[in-house]
Amino acid sequence: ERLMRFGVALLAGGQARRMGGAKAQRQLGDLTLLEHAIRRTKPWNAPMVLVLRSSSDVRSPGLRVIRDDPAIPGPLGGLAADLADAEDAGLEAVLTVPCDMPFLPADLPDRLLPALQTGVSVAVAQSAVRRHPITALWRPEVAATLRDRAGRDQLSLRGLADQAGSVAVSWSTEDGDPFFNINTPGDLEQAARWYEGRASV
Repeated sequence: ERLMRFGVALLAGGQARRMGGAKAQRQLGDLTLLEHAIRRTKPWNAPMVLVLRSSSDVRSPGLRVIRDDPAIPGPLGGLAADLADAEDAGLEAVLTVPCDMPFLPADLPDRLLPALQTGVSVAVAQSAVRRHPITALWRPEVAATLRDRAGRDQLSLRGLADQAGSVAVSWSTEDGDPFFNINTPGDLEQAARWYEGRASV
């Protein structure tokens, strides 16, 4: 079966107020969170872009940078810009990955791609009972629904995924949640403990 042509969008445009800003540049072990995201996603051999709210947010390590749609606040602004970019590039889907999930599963695209059947516009990662619409595979045609919702101030990624027609794909949390995300200094400390524990195994 022919594999779908997809791109990867690393989302690094959040305000990160609870972290005191510049979350993507925070260190976890020997790498920044952004470098962890790149290391996780590189083996997928997909074209990759870094999505920022403003180009001064993050030093880009050689990735092509696209800017959030300035008319749309929050993560939807990044997704809007990326869906448009993917359509221009002739891609059939975009896998959005936040830069604050350093333990992403290696099989993320392998499991999300087959879920994007006819009539499904979004395949969303899930762990335990929690869906993670920030980590999802989106068809570019979702853009029309996104703009319509943004025009009515409906800025929820989860709401967009539900309205566009989504399916969830679930991962085990037996060895820790692969979608653990870092929002606070305390989260970063917990991630560091996990990271060191895994490195020493």
